[in-house]
Parts: sequence; structure tokens; C-alpha cells
Amino acid sequence: MDQSQVIKDFLQEELNLFDVYLRESIKSDNPRISGIIDYVFETDGKRLRPTLVLLTAKACGQIIPETYHGAVTVELLHTATLVHDDVIDKSDMRRGKRSVNAVYDNTRAVLVGDYLLSSALAESVKTKDLNIVRIMSELGKSLAEGELVQFSLAREIFIDEASYFEVIEKKTASLLRASIMIGAITGGASPETISGFSRLGGILGICFQIRDDIFDYYKTDVGKPTGNDVREGKVTLPLIYALKNAPTIVSDQIIQIIQSRDFSEENIERVLDFAKEYRGIEYAYNKIKELLDEAETIISDLLVDDQIKGLLRLFLSYLIDRDY
Repeated sequence: MDQSQVIKDFLQEELNLFDVYLRESIKSDNPRISGIIDYVFETDGKRLRPTLVLLTAKACGQIIPETYHGAVTVELLHTATLVHDDVIDKSDMRRGKRSVNAVYDNTRAVLVGDYLLSSALAESVKTKDLNIVRIMSELGKSLAEGELVQFSLAREIFIDEASYFEVIEKKTASLLRASIMIGAITGGASPETISGFSRLGGILGICFQIRDDIFDYYKTDVGKPTGNDVREGKVTLPLIYALKNAPTIVSDQIIQIIQSRDFSEENIERVLDFAKEYRGIEYAYNKIKELLDEAETIISDLLVDDQIKGLLRLFLSYLIDRDY
């Protein structure tokens, strides 16, 4: 079963209307801007975050115009961070095509990212809810802090599970938490229900990122080269666990490769195989399972329609089963 398609079918009308709101928010009469914006949104992506906003709002009672503005806000902010991340990481590919910085240049990529950030703030105001504006303002800070921490850790070759989760919390988890909270707020949820959804959003974000990091260890078309995280000095959960639990003489050799940044194809393959051999992938999947068990408890306790609970569970399954 394609879990994401089931959810999208359930929200097809709402997602179509979301696209109308999104296109309106990024419309520009300046061809120098519109050309780059059109390129950015040429590939729609998974629409994961707006789908979560809309699904949560529906779970809590209703989808209103402010819900769409909130969903657009999250999608614009997320897209802006992707554009900026590619500049920071010197990435040439994004979602299976050349990145904005590769097609244009770093300067224009940074500026168009800023344009999207400003557009996101403008959309947040249209929700007419200061709490949502506050959530988005804090989210912007959290994403920047997470990127700074990640950049510093990559340069320092800092191998620590707590630091890894700190970065996830500030980046992926905070973004999905904001998405689900905006849906709950605009859907008219009680403070208690909003709090439950907030916890669920954080768990979804952590699981999503761990699964994304696992992709880096296998040769499959996920829109980025296999071993790309290692090349950038990002030590993710599978490798962290393997380094901690492998014999010292073996882990020291892998640490030496990472610290010297000797990222030949042979060494990249060696690092990836090392993480698999010493059960790093298995550990990462077990961590996801622990978190999903907690998420299941939260969903069971939510005071929402059983059909929505079923769709939220499908969302959880999608995080595990997705192949990109």
C-alpha cells in the first residue's frame, strides 16, 4: 500500500486548493525573481508538511482559509531552508535535479531563499493569529541554530548521540511540530489537544530524519549521492552507534578517515560498510520503533475521529516504509 497516496487521496481537494494559495504567495511580476522561483517549485516534492497541517486541522474540526495560509507559511520556510542548505553544503543536486545554486549561483540562491523567508512571514500574518506568528518566528530561529550547530559539529568531527538529536530537534522535528500545531490551532483544537499533537509532531520529525539518514547508507535514488552525509562530515546515528560499539582499533581507523577528510570512493564505502557491520542501521531502526510506539500511544489518546487516527497511523507507517 502507498500510505502517502491514501492520505493525499483523502485530502485531494484541499491539497489542490493549497497549491492555489502557494502559487499566489510566490507570484512576482519581476522576471528575474519569477524565473528562479518557477525553477524552485518546478518539482513539487512530497508536500509532507502542508499535508500534515491540513490533516491535523481536519482532525480537530475544520479547515479554514487561515489553515491554508499556515500551510503555505510552513512550505515556504521549509523550501527556503533547502535552498540555503544547498549553498552551505555545496550541493549540486536537490530532489533529483540540479540545485538552485548550481543552476544560477550562490548569490542568487541566497537571495531567493531570503525572498521565500520573507514571503513565509507575510503568509503567517494572514493567519490572523499571533500565536502562529510566534511559532513561525521561533521556528526560524530554531532552524538557523540547528544549521549552525550542525555546521560546527561537522567541522569539529564531533561524535555524540546527544548532539545528533539536538540538531534534529532544532531542524526536522521543530518544522513538523510547527506544521501539526498550526493545523491544530486553525482547526479549533483545545489547548490539551494542541499539546498532544505538538508531542506527536516532534516524534514524527525525529523519525523522519533518522529514516532519511539511513538512506545515505544504501545505493538508491533518494535525490542525493550515497555517502553524501559522510563527505560533508555529518556523523549520523548509524555511524555514531557503530563507532561507540566497534572494537577501538577498528573505530579509530574510521575516525581517522573522517578527521582527515580522506573521502575517496573506497573510504566512503568503507565507512558505510563499517556502520552496517557494527549494527548501526539496526540500532537506528530500533530507535525509530521506540519513538513510533510512543507516537501510537499519543494517537490513541487523541480525541479525534477514528478515520483520522487511521490516517495518522498511515503517516507513521509511511515514515518507515518510504523509499525516498
